[in-house]
Amino acid sequence: MDEGIFKIGETVTAIYKTGKYIGEITDFRPSSYLVKVLAVEKHPMQGDLHNPKQTEVGMFHQRRALAFREQTNVPLNMVRPYEGDVPDYKASLQEAIDKMKDNLREENSPWSLKSLELLEDLEKDYFK
Repeated sequence: MDEGIFKIGETVTAIYKTGKYIGEITDFRPSSYLVKVLAVEKHPMQGDLHNPKQTEVGMFHQRRALAFREQTNVPLNMVRPYEGDVPDYKASLQEAIDKMKDNLREENSPWSLKSLELLEDLEKDYFK
């Protein structure tokens, strides 16, 4: 089986749904890498992925970031090399949340206000 361009043990960035993570390749599949999450670069967007930035949807989903050391399959084209030190997971999660909250406050739309509400709820759960 062809491993692709990354090898097991390499540190990469990986986009999973609407979140972006720093992780380690732990295995490979024909069309994806198995990535173990070490840090968060971008917290996933809230709401319906099929109707982004809309509140009038069947269900407005609360989307959690992948957990520290959680493993997930990431399509080959969503994995890139990562250079530098891997930040602490909790610190990176807080930074990603803060950045997203700042962006949502600037937008000030019904979607952003609902997303802020869900993020603040998640934040209480993440850091209890």
